[in-house]
Amino acid sequence: MAFLGYSLLGLIKFYTFRTGIYDLVIFDQGVRGYANFGAPLSFTKGNWEALGTTFSLLGDHFSPILVLLAPLYWVHDGPETLIVAQAALFSLAVVPFWVHVRRALGTGTAYLLGIAYILSWPIAEAVNFHFHEYAFVPLITAVLFERLQAGRQWHALAAAAVLLTVKEDLAVFVVGLGMALLFIREWRRTGAVMIVAGAGFLWLTSCVIMPAFGGSPARYWYYSGWGRNPGEAITRIATRPQEILSVLSAPDTKLWTILLLFAPLLFLPLLSPYVLAPAALLAERMLATDPGAAGWWGTRYHYNAAIVMALFCAAVDGAVRLRRAVQGRRLERFTSSWAAVVAVAALGIVPYFAFANLFTLSWYKAGSRFAAASEAIRRIPDNVLVEAASALGPNMSARTKVVAWAAKTAARPERAPWILADLKDKQPQFASIQEQAADVELLRQRGYREVFSQDGYVVLHARP
Repeated sequence: MAFLGYSLLGLIKFYTFRTGIYDLVIFDQGVRGYANFGAPLSFTKGNWEALGTTFSLLGDHFSPILVLLAPLYWVHDGPETLIVAQAALFSLAVVPFWVHVRRALGTGTAYLLGIAYILSWPIAEAVNFHFHEYAFVPLITAVLFERLQAGRQWHALAAAAVLLTVKEDLAVFVVGLGMALLFIREWRRTGAVMIVAGAGFLWLTSCVIMPAFGGSPARYWYYSGWGRNPGEAITRIATRPQEILSVLSAPDTKLWTILLLFAPLLFLPLLSPYVLAPAALLAERMLATDPGAAGWWGTRYHYNAAIVMALFCAAVDGAVRLRRAVQGRRLERFTSSWAAVVAVAALGIVPYFAFANLFTLSWYKAGSRFAAASEAIRRIPDNVLVEAASALGPNMSARTKVVAWAAKTAARPERAPWILADLKDKQPQFASIQEQAADVELLRQRGYREVFSQDGYVVLHARP
């Protein structure tokens, strides 16, 4: 049921033109490169540098695990494959998690917490955000904690190694988990290995591997309030810890997100050293100071899906520790009652996040501009380079070279031969709808021929 619900949420958005070029088209282009036995190249990312060029996803983020999705493109080549694959990955994570909880707290509690994970708002918002490599994280994290619980050191290290292939910042998670294991006597050596390996891997990917593919260590540096580079930032954080609280509380969006992550679990993750793993990854986002990191701080998008499973596993460990501490004090039913509250809390939060759409009939209906959008897409030929309105770009990505519609700049004066513009919905690359209309008029003056115009959608083609 979870798989069907997740798939339905993503596919309805796709077929009714409610997805976006960022990040669905980027990943679609990259995985298609793997499927064609090539590099994971994206025209959308390349458009940041020069029109018509490609940029390797390995230079943007180190996510070689995406190659595992390539065979699915041999079955169906298109963004829908990513949406369904993500639904499957999020759903499968509940299996090792259920095993983990059953071993620790019993079968009934395992079912209740499994339901809570399935309904959790971080998963809802990640599914709503089309696709991201973090789709792999809950499954791998659940396997990792289950193997730790089973006492299988090498299995746990292997799972941690796989986690590092998802994205370079998962090295921060591995370091945090290594620090947690230092508190458990029989796992201290493994913890030390994770700390050293995680820190080394983060440096290797950020400073060597990604730059080799065209990236830069400063590409996503949103910590200028702490310093110009990691060294300066770490030094300031270590020498001025009193500033941490002020950064974490500004804007207050950060505090609300943290509260919504911990409160539904009744703050039990805080009783476990394992909380250091998701806390480290959460701190990486919340300690950012620059406006460019605003998307990291809130409840939207996919970011919280990277830590939700770890928080659940830490909460399970916290419940076990609490039960041991109060043994014999009439709390025999504590864990089952706690799990029931967590499940009810997850259900109660559903109306406030993306899963609520599944229970709203009007959401399944296409918008009034659906016919015009479909016709505008049909007017774009196959295999051409097209600057597209964000919501329509994914639906052409399987057969064209899609980049985001953006105005001419001094750094990027060239324009694509085909333009699919939207004069009614504000686009990410423009300041206003008026600016979008001005760009279309400028293109007409430059000799672009109008191929189609209806209900705000305009298709333009450059004259030879």
